[in-house]
Amino acid sequence: MAEVRKRQHVPSDGKSSNKSVSSKVDTKGEIGDSTDVCVKLLAAVFYGLSSFLIVVVNKSVLTSYRFPSSTCVGIGQMLATIVVLRTAKALSIIRFPDMDISIPNKMFPLPLLYVGNQISGLFGTQRLNLPMFTVLRRFSILLTMVFEGLLLKKTFSRSIKLTVFAMIFGAFIAASTDLAFDLQGYVFITVNNVLTAASGVYVKQKLDSKELGKYGLLYYNALIMIFPTLAYAYYAGDLQMALEFDGWSDMLFAVQFVLSCVMGFILMYSIMLCTQYNSALTTSIVGCIKNILVTYIGMVFGGDYIFTWTNFIGLNISIAGSLVYSYIVFTDEQSKKA
Repeated sequence: MAEVRKRQHVPSDGKSSNKSVSSKVDTKGEIGDSTDVCVKLLAAVFYGLSSFLIVVVNKSVLTSYRFPSSTCVGIGQMLATIVVLRTAKALSIIRFPDMDISIPNKMFPLPLLYVGNQISGLFGTQRLNLPMFTVLRRFSILLTMVFEGLLLKKTFSRSIKLTVFAMIFGAFIAASTDLAFDLQGYVFITVNNVLTAASGVYVKQKLDSKELGKYGLLYYNALIMIFPTLAYAYYAGDLQMALEFDGWSDMLFAVQFVLSCVMGFILMYSIMLCTQYNSALTTSIVGCIKNILVTYIGMVFGGDYIFTWTNFIGLNISIAGSLVYSYIVFTDEQSKKA
């Protein structure tokens, strides 16, 4: 009888042990999923905050203090990136491959996109009021979709296409009555949109290849392009104008200039993180949501926004499209995970 009872209990013990093992696996899976979501969320928030702060600081340096050279601000940001990453590598805090003749080929075309994106963004910030700067940046989302479709073979739903159309439509309405219209500013922001979209997609492609890593991409981007940019600044007279600028004795300006340089590195790092843990499109969405805050702050505190009802309505149509777009993309990602 005892043997019969033991035999009867053996299958039930096996089932219970299998259930306990599967429940442990499920628990670990849930913990892993929640950790992944937290990492993705933190990367997105970090990028949004960095992007917001650098726009405000750059606007103060270039417009409020009238610093004469956007190019020199860009050079300062490249130099800060090189110094910070090289020091961290020397202290064994981070690792990335040493320089060799294969690096430029592995990096192409990112350095060209990087410096073009940086300089055009700074020129655009200098010449446009913050609300128009941010609403015109919506075009980068459309271009990101185009580049992701061409290079990464992604497809997008009809609802996403409609919300992007709403953003672009609102931007056109706002631009049609922009009383502070600046042709050069519009050209620079258009170039910036193209380069931002292309850069985001290529960063994702390079990160997925895992040849240089995010620190290597950041370091060699800055290192490769700082010398041509310095040569351009010298021959264009930007270096001379920057050195002769009267505001260097103003401690508040000096602090903001250094902050702008450091924030340039932090912004590029946050873009890498957000793109690595999410996608190029998600990075564009976060930038878009950040721009909503910048738009309303710029209306009140920017000092160079000229109010008209048509412009204001266009801005808000674009903002509404941004919010709906962000919600659709977020819910689509959640449904895919489910």
